[in-house]
This record gives sequence, C-alpha cells and structure tokens, in this order.
Amino acid sequence: MSSPYTLLHRNDDVWIALVDIAADTEMPDGIRVASDIPAGHKIARRAVANGAAVHRYNQIIGFASADIAPGDHVHIQNLAMGEVELDYAFCRDAKPTDYAAAPGTFMGIRRADGGVATRNYIGVIASVNCSATAAKMVADHYRGKLDAFENVDGVLALTHKSGCGLDAPLDGVRTFKRALAGYVKHPNFAHIVVVGLGCEIANLGDILDGAPGDSVSIQELGGTAKLVADVIQRIDARLPEINAVKREPIPLSELKLAMQCGGSSGVSGISCNPALGYAVDMLVKNGGTAILSETTEAYGAEHVLTARAATPEVGQKLVDRIKWWEEFTAARGLVINNNPSPGNKAGGLTTIIEKSLGSIAKGGTTNLNEVYQYAEPVAAGRGLVFMDAPSFDPVGATAQVAGGAHVMVFTTDRGSAFGCKPAPSIKLSGSSTLYKRMGDDMDINTGTILDGDATVAQVGEQIFERIVAVASGERTKSEILGYGEEEFCPWDLGIML
Repeated sequence: MSSPYTLLHRNDDVWIALVDIAADTEMPDGIRVASDIPAGHKIARRAVANGAAVHRYNQIIGFASADIAPGDHVHIQNLAMGEVELDYAFCRDAKPTDYAAAPGTFMGIRRADGGVATRNYIGVIASVNCSATAAKMVADHYRGKLDAFENVDGVLALTHKSGCGLDAPLDGVRTFKRALAGYVKHPNFAHIVVVGLGCEIANLGDILDGAPGDSVSIQELGGTAKLVADVIQRIDARLPEINAVKREPIPLSELKLAMQCGGSSGVSGISCNPALGYAVDMLVKNGGTAILSETTEAYGAEHVLTARAATPEVGQKLVDRIKWWEEFTAARGLVINNNPSPGNKAGGLTTIIEKSLGSIAKGGTTNLNEVYQYAEPVAAGRGLVFMDAPSFDPVGATAQVAGGAHVMVFTTDRGSAFGCKPAPSIKLSGSSTLYKRMGDDMDINTGTILDGDATVAQVGEQIFERIVAVASGERTKSEILGYGEEEFCPWDLGIML
C-alpha cells in the first residue's frame, strides 16, 4: 500500500486516503480530488445519486444524503445512515477449522486448581464504593516495596462507583455481581481480599462464592485504619507463598484472548484490525479462544459474523443481542447508531456500519462458536466467541476479563490510553504517524501495512508472537506506564453506547 490511497474492493464507491491528499490531485480515470482529504477519509470514485447506497468493503455503509460527484469528499456532509436489510445467512460461510498439527505453548503459571495464569497479582477488590479508598490505601502501601518478591506482579486495588442500594433481580445488579465474581475467580490473581463497608448490597460472601480469599469489612474491624492494617498483615503472611511460582509450558488451547478497539479511524479496518484478525486465526488454529465484543460496534455488520456461526443457534444468539440493544436504546429515546464518536468521525469514519465492518475484522475468519452475556465465564478451547458488552472500552474490557481473558489486544488509530489488569494489554497502533507520536503507549506499529513495508499476514504473525511473549511474562507498554486499575468498570446498564 505504498500508494497514497487504496481501493478495498472493486465494487466500492470510494477510495480510502492513506495520507493527506491535496485538492486537485489526479486519481485514476482522470478524476480530480475536489477538496483537501485527510488521511483515513473517503474519496468518491464514481457518482452516487442522493438516496443511493454507498459501498465500502463491498458492503453498504450508508446512503448518500446529497448528490455525490467523482472526486468528492464522502463524509458526514453527504453520507448518512438508512434502512439496510441484512441477510443473516446462518452458517453459510462456516467451515472446519484447520488446526495446527503441533499446537504451540506459552510459559504460564499453573494454579493448584488447574487454572492457568499469565500474571501473578494479589487483588484487593472493593465490594462497594464506600470501601474504595481503603482498598487503595492497601495497594498504595505496597508500591515500590515488592522487590524481594520478584514473581509477584503487584497488589491491585480494583474499585468502582456501585455496590449499594436495592438488591433486586435486575439486569444491572446481575451484570455487576457477575463482573465482581469473575475478577475474584480470575487465575491472574494468586490471592483475593474483598474489602467492604459492611452494610452494602454486594454481600462479601456472595462475591467470593466459594472462591479462595479473604473478606473483611470496615464496620466489623472497627474503622478504616484497623482494616488497612489487618489486610496488610494478611497479605504479608502470604507473600512468600505467592512468590513461589514457576512458569511452565502451557498449551495455547488454554489461552483466552480478549480484543478491544478504541479511538478508531478510517484506516483501522485496513491495518490494525485485520492484522489482529490474522493473529486470532493463528491462535484459534492452535486451539485457543478469542473473545470479540463491543456489540454496538458490531451493529450493521453482524451478518458477517452470523454467516460464520457454527450453528444456527449461535447465530440467533448474536441477532437476539442486537435486537436487545435496539429495544434498550429506543426505550430511552436514543438510537444505537449515534456512534461513531467525534474522534472516530475526525479520523474518517462516518456511520456505525462503516465502523462496525472495520471493527469485526479483529475476529479473523474462523467460525463463531458461541455468544456470551456480559461477564459470563468463557470456556477454554472454543475458538472465536462473542461477548455482549457496550463499546465503551473499560466497560467492555471488564466483561472480557471477568469472563476469564488472560491477555488483551487493543487496537487504536486515534491514540487510546488503556490497560486492564490483572490481564496485560497489548496496544496496536493503526498508523506510523500515531506510532511516532505516541510510541511510549504503543507496543506494535501496524502502520507498516499502510506504508507498504509489510503485509497483513506478516504483521499478524508479529502480533501472534507478541501475544505468546506477553502471556509468558513479557511486560507491555500499558503495564510499564501503570494502566489497568482505574479501568475496572462493571456495567450498570445505564446509557452507555
């Protein structure tokens, strides 16, 4: 892609600018660009009448809201959403997975209960916002004080803004409790202490739900200072045992990978997302599990996934979640397609369909084998699966980690800052421009695809190798910077698209 623009499919109505293109630049067939076009934005390669469909990826991404002439900038001024009848074609494109003859391994930690870990943290989880400060006090006590315990990755305080109020069979209560329970049981935690106030809805015993760990409350122990001292004493007593772990070869079939994207642009669907999709295919062929999510960024592109559903039941589960979102937003006077964000639009994405088609490229090409509710436990060895969640990165990532994800890969071309401890987060830059500007935050530059220096397959292999390395203990840029605690954000089912 050394050209300043690309055509993704011969049936497309638009070129995609890979760099800034000046007005009056000559394109194929003598077409001249009508105005300055920023990188990531679309240029009309043929006339499109007002009301007619506009195609990218050989898919409808919206409809012309004004007559579009060859060479015009195609964006929010002349492209809008419209009714698109999707053919879900359940299982039409499903095919047997070509598994590796000799599946690979990573160097992980095998827990006593048989679980697999990629990190070795101690977690201090607040059951309610009232105990958040106390939990942070405990974690702050250990910052810079664990040098003698080189196999302990840290003491994390995971806090939130909920946990009190009405205990009722509401979806928001269920998702909140599922998320907390998923973190409590996450294998990347060697030990958990649940810290509460003592009178909240999120009962400490319910959160532990039989998982090993301690539960303490401020009221029961006689105040904040006494609780902090008590928890520090408990952790100090366990540090030698927690430090005494050794990494060993673990089959990749036991690895669960989460995928998120944030701060996308018009080239994300050309560089970082398809390259990650290639790596996902490699993981699946090794028997691993990859968790695609962000339901509101699959909207309008779900038919691509349902056509790859392993069974009609799996396909229908995804459609049911899309319908739920349509009803959920409509009941609140909103529409699901109020996405993309202002940053996405500045990067060249015009409609949610266009964004979704690029977003789901992270899921590669293998079968869709299961659809999970928010923060449900994800089974190992299931290949590509989908988890229902909003597209707001911390909320969606919280669900995937609660579901058991050991590692996350996060794609961006606007420049998102993110982490999701206890799972490490690998950041992919969608362009070389972003990588040069925010290199301290980015682990891999997939902009080499746009520059013509590497193929999607070559970068995909690089991503796969980094996933294995990070799962084996290599630290990511986000971990080095300290991201990952504040991003713990269970969904309360408020208006969050």
